[in-house]
This record gives sequence, C-alpha cells and structure tokens, in this order.
Amino acid sequence: MSTTSQTVSYPRSGTRHRAVQLDGLLMLAVAGILLISAVMVASSSISIATRETGDSFYYFKRQLFFIVLGVIGCGIVVRIPSTFWERMRIPLLLLAFAMLIAVMIPGLGVVVNGSRRWMNLGITRFQPSELSRIFILMFIAGYAAIKQKELKEGLQAAYVPLGVLAVAAGLLLLEPDMGAAIVLLAVGMAILFVAGMQWRYFLGLGAVLATGAAALIVFEPYRWKRVTGFLNPFDDPFGTGFQLVQSLIAIGRGELFGVGLGASVQKLSYLPEAHTDFVFAVLAEEFGFIGVLCVLALFGLLVWRVFVIARAAAEANLPFQAYVAVSFGVWVGLQAFFNIGVNMGILPTKGLTLPMLSNGGTSLLVALFWLGIVLRIGHESNLSGRSALPKKAKT
Repeated sequence: MSTTSQTVSYPRSGTRHRAVQLDGLLMLAVAGILLISAVMVASSSISIATRETGDSFYYFKRQLFFIVLGVIGCGIVVRIPSTFWERMRIPLLLLAFAMLIAVMIPGLGVVVNGSRRWMNLGITRFQPSELSRIFILMFIAGYAAIKQKELKEGLQAAYVPLGVLAVAAGLLLLEPDMGAAIVLLAVGMAILFVAGMQWRYFLGLGAVLATGAAALIVFEPYRWKRVTGFLNPFDDPFGTGFQLVQSLIAIGRGELFGVGLGASVQKLSYLPEAHTDFVFAVLAEEFGFIGVLCVLALFGLLVWRVFVIARAAAEANLPFQAYVAVSFGVWVGLQAFFNIGVNMGILPTKGLTLPMLSNGGTSLLVALFWLGIVLRIGHESNLSGRSALPKKAKT
C-alpha cells in the first residue's frame, strides 16, 4: 500500500462500497500529535487535577474522551461532500456571528479569568470563537472562489470579506480575545492573498492591521503590561514576568534529552496553565530538545501535507476547497508558532493553545472537525484525475 495515502471503504447499500482515500502522512502527523497530547496532558495536569478534583488523571481522562469523540466526528465529516459546506457558507456565517454575540449575553456567556469567551453546556464549556472561526473562513473562501478575477484587479472586491473580518474581530475583542482576533485576521488575509490579492494591497492592509494591533496594546494597560513583562521578565519575576520566567526555567532544565516523563518540577504549581497554554514548556522540560524537534517535525509534516492537498484542489479547479485547506494549514502553523513563541519568550503572552496538543475540549473537537473537511477535500481532489496527490492506494 502507498506510504502517503490510505483507502478506507464505507458500506453504502448491500455489497456496494465507495472508497474514500485519505492522506496517510497527514493522518500520521495528527495521530502523533494526539498521542503526545494525551501523554503530556496526563503528565502536566497531575498536580492541578489532584488539587482541584482529587483525581490525578481527571484532565487526562477528559482529554482522552475528547480525542476519541473528535476522531469519531472527523470520520463522520469525511463522508460529507465539501460542496455542502460551500452551499451553506452564508447560513453558517450568520450562525458564527450569532454565537459570538450570544457569548456576550449574561446567563449564556461564562466569565473565566475576566474574559467572557465560553458558554456552559453542562459537561463542558464551549468556546464559540473556535467554531465561528471555521464558518467565517468558509464564507471568505467561498467569496474568494467566486471573485478570483476581481480580487486580482483591485481592492474593491475585498471590501465584503474585509468587512466580515472586521466585525468578527471586533466581537472577539469585546470578549476580550485579542489573540484569536489576530489569528482570524491573519488567516482571512492569507485566503485573499492566495486568491489573487495584489502584493501592494496585501502589504498595505497588513501594515494597517499591525498599526491597529499596536494601538490596542499601547492604550490598554493590561496588554501593555504584558508586553513590558515579556520584554524584561526577570525585572519582575514574581509579577508580570512570572509565567515567562517559569516557562524559560522549564525549557532550560530540559537540555538535550529532558528530565524524563513525569519528572517536571515546573508543572508542580510553579508554571501557570501547565496543561493548556504552557504544555510545550513542560514537554521541553521532560523530553528536552529532542522532544521539541519531534513536535516541530509533526507540525511541519501536518502543515506541508495540508498545503499539498490545497494545491491538489487548485489543480483540480476546486477553488473553494483549496482556500479552505489553505486556511486550515495557515491556522495550524500560525497558532503553533504563536504558542511556542510565547513559551520560549519571543512573543508576549496571548492565551493561545497549541493546536490539538494542549488540553481543551472545544479547540480539539473543532480542529478535528476541520481536519475531516480537509481530508475530504484531498479525497475529492484525487478523484478528479488532475490532482497532485498520489493515486488510489493499491493492495
């Protein structure tokens, strides 16, 4: 069987089957990340789980549950033709805005650490911004697919998607969630650029967004405090620089091979959010530089294969599908870069998790849902006969 693809058959009726070809290397990368996620959430959360619940493996069991649920969901989504999402892009956009507004309503939205980003569903908290992001980007992908020619000619065709991005970013800033707003704007801009937006407009808009982000930081005391704490963390190691100092200590202790699984000291109530925002630091402490390289390699493989699928879709004349795949690849790469950058002290704290690796039910389920759409796009591109993907695997 091919090393880069895998054929999965689903029964349709009687003895008839239709093979769905999935990208083997992409699934291998995701499987590796999910395995590391289960191990690292178990290791990094022992202290906080024992203190909060009395069950040392509470967060591990929870993460394992969401991994299994997400994989099942991914398998279901793979069976849905991508044209369904293309047809539903406008209703889904409206649903996305409805969710972002609903989280602001007292009684529906839940305030955690001063931010109103969650809705309480009983068994877990749901973060609407995670799912809303996909629906918003689907709309932009569909719009860009229709307006490819106009986007190449001038900026006017980009007014609608830019307006949608501006409204969505504004709602995210009200939560407040500046990190999610920045990522959404960056991924949306990437779709427009790939669809044909001219360099001068792309760079000009990028400059405007960077200026706006800088203004939001400078004129918001708590954001400015984060930036100054990031620039000189050891000036206030027990205050604004505490998180970063503890993260740097953890990474430094790991050296080449790490201190061993479960042997991290920083996770023992020293490093805040050790199983979420700073799970990478615990991984670096326990598995060292070698472990870090393995994680980076898995994310690199994932992003590469997603871009291969995007190229295949473009060659198969499936622009909507190509832009959706691009959005997933850019999101994974960008958010992983932000999270790892924060852990290593090269970026200020943003509160962004490491995709599919940090503890988190909503983010994990949504990422695997998105992955299912991308895998389906790869399958459909391959069926066209004009794809760059490997042909159907032979046994």
